[in-house]
Amino acid sequence: MSNIAMMIFHLAFYFVLAALAMAFVRFMKGPTSADRVVALDAMTISGISIIVFIALGAGRIIYLDVAIVYALLSFLGVIAVARYLEGGL
Repeated sequence: MSNIAMMIFHLAFYFVLAALAMAFVRFMKGPTSADRVVALDAMTISGISIIVFIALGAGRIIYLDVAIVYALLSFLGVIAVARYLEGGL
């Protein structure tokens, strides 16, 4: 990759880390449980993005499979918690 592409790669990685930190703060402070669920979902999306960045940086495609499985489990978890919070589970 060229220097500009590497700079954009690092900048995007730090933006994702900042989003993860802000979501963690919302998860800890969230006044309602719905806020905490949304923050947890944002943290898992940021985690998936970090796994993809690691896969791109390391040049290993197998990490993308890990990211896909993590995304599926995160989706199922959020659906289960949302059903519990609305009283349907």
